[in-house]
Amino acid sequence: MTEEEYLAQYDAAAFERPSVAVDVVLFTILEDRLQVLLTRRDAHPFRDCPALPGVFVGVEESLEEAAMRALREKAGLQGIYLEQLYTWGDVARDPRMRILSVSYYALVPAASLAVSGEGTWLCPVDEIEKDAGLAFDHARIIAYGRERIRNKVNWSDIAFSLLPEEFTLPQLQRVYEILLDQPLYKANFRKKIAHKIVETEKMITGNAHRPSRIYRKRSGTETDQ
Repeated sequence: MTEEEYLAQYDAAAFERPSVAVDVVLFTILEDRLQVLLTRRDAHPFRDCPALPGVFVGVEESLEEAAMRALREKAGLQGIYLEQLYTWGDVARDPRMRILSVSYYALVPAASLAVSGEGTWLCPVDEIEKDAGLAFDHARIIAYGRERIRNKVNWSDIAFSLLPEEFTLPQLQRVYEILLDQPLYKANFRKKIAHKIVETEKMITGNAHRPSRIYRKRSGTETDQ
């Protein structure tokens, strides 16, 4: 039997097929706290409960396309870079049927988010970890995403994703401290990240503190002078 003949007579209904969904953990920093985007479910199960933006994956749709659609339909967001986080497959994670969820995460500056406060809102992550009142296993997904970025911040540039294109060193250090959940010594921090940033000719003035120089992230093609 050739492969073409085998596929022609293959019975796809011979095996049970679980549904596949995607859920998106979108992190930002607002009011000096790490926050996550939530939506309110408008249907059973878990009707009226907070949840992550999520959708079922279409038959002709890639996982990434479904994740982007979840953000677009549930939160009105698009053009956001996503990374796959983990696949959740507990048998009883959804009371309707066997549903696998592929989770994605993103880090976005708060200034780029237009959250209505009605169907979607931002919630501090530490409050979610204390109160697991979310739909499905979404509190667990958020906790896993929180741990992923905490582990990743020291060897990657993800902290810059939470900042505008230009920033001060105190602003950058505070983002690192929030992601790592610990204070950092200024001198050690600045030495560690010096190769990742470029000094601009701009300054922030006009407040009670000393003027602060503005920096930007070094591009991959730039080298030290």
